[in-house]
Amino acid sequence: MSTLGIGIIGAGTIARAHLDAYAVHPEADLVAISDVNPERARAVAEEYGARRAYGDPHELLADPEVDAVSICTWNNTHAEWAIAAVRAGKHVLVEKPLARTLEEAERIQEAVAGSDRVLQVGFVRRHAPNCQVLKSFIDAGDLGEIYYAKASCIRRAGNPGGWFADKDIAGGGPLLDIGIHVLDLCWYLMGSPTAVTVSGSTYDLLGNRSNITTLPRYQVSDHDPAANSVEDMATALVRFDNGATLQIDCSYSLHAAQDSISVSVFGDKGGADLEPRLSIATEMHDSIVNVTPQIGSGTFEMEAGFQAEIAHFVDSCLGRIENLAPVGHGVEIVKILEAIYASAAQGREVALS
Repeated sequence: MSTLGIGIIGAGTIARAHLDAYAVHPEADLVAISDVNPERARAVAEEYGARRAYGDPHELLADPEVDAVSICTWNNTHAEWAIAAVRAGKHVLVEKPLARTLEEAERIQEAVAGSDRVLQVGFVRRHAPNCQVLKSFIDAGDLGEIYYAKASCIRRAGNPGGWFADKDIAGGGPLLDIGIHVLDLCWYLMGSPTAVTVSGSTYDLLGNRSNITTLPRYQVSDHDPAANSVEDMATALVRFDNGATLQIDCSYSLHAAQDSISVSVFGDKGGADLEPRLSIATEMHDSIVNVTPQIGSGTFEMEAGFQAEIAHFVDSCLGRIENLAPVGHGVEIVKILEAIYASAAQGREVALS
């Protein structure tokens, strides 16, 4: 197979990031786009040169020219379309989170286990150069045994509204939307250990902060300032079976001096900050030394990140490389996220079975 026939399920904002990346990939053949709004599907298909547009994803999945699909829909349909796509014989790239709940995630995993199809979870930041460079240092043993990590993603101007603010659709707030990125980065860099206990707290004291008008923020088209059923802040401590711990905090709305993102891992031979710029701290000749790998900007860049993710997906589907973000990783992250919400609701530490 010299090219991979691509279908896109969902034609909203995140779909455009996938489409832009497929458009510049020489082995990706954009066949079809589907969306619940057929007019939008047709418009986006025309814009990107896709041959067909469908109002029903089942029609796209029945298209024999489609070999692989990107699922770019709301969180509440990830499980439905991922399972349907695998059963239709398609390879799947599903946006994060894999699913809203562990039960949904495990159903996807069961479908994948009974097939020979690739399912890649959209952990786009794993594919960034800074992450891959740091992973190479860790895999070579330069940081030693990783025993502690910190993940933080703080925004202060409020949530995007619309389905992002609807728990039934999104499954949660900033923890599932932006916190998942930094949580996954730490977990991936730590070697994907098994979580055993979680102690978490969530807060819904500030709402979507629709009163804030002086700071720009992304708002979805169906933004309703009166509608909000998700947390505005979450924090947790996760303990793993190897004794390591991970601390995370994330927020859509926090009275912070500035928006911020940070990802740090620490081992017995060295530590590293991945965001906002990769820097490694170690010891040499009885001195503490900071090492800064030279990799361009050294930060996550959206366009480059999605291009790397799509390139990895195409190569995985064509059997050239091992999937970097398999379904099992998506399941484990959902398991941790669900445990954080459970711990917050119960007001105590919870054990993961």
